[in-house]
Amino acid sequence: MEVVELEVAIEHELNNALKNWPPFNSAHEGYAVLLEEMDELWVHVMTKQKNRDLVAMKKEAIQIAAMALAYVIEVCE
Repeated sequence: MEVVELEVAIEHELNNALKNWPPFNSAHEGYAVLLEEMDELWVHVMTKQKNRDLVAMKKEAIQIAAMALAYVIEVCE
């Protein structure tokens, strides 16, 4: 996947999140959401390499990137 394709995927995920979920109420809530997404990726990382679902791993990583951007927008701005 090229960088431009990743940017489009992250932007799509970010726009869906901003449209479907209320803004973070606090820095703590935003951190918790990011941590939840990291935990979901961690489950895949802990799977034996030959059994990993790379499509699911990519999806989780894209969600982490989108939530990090949401954090900046909703908490840091």
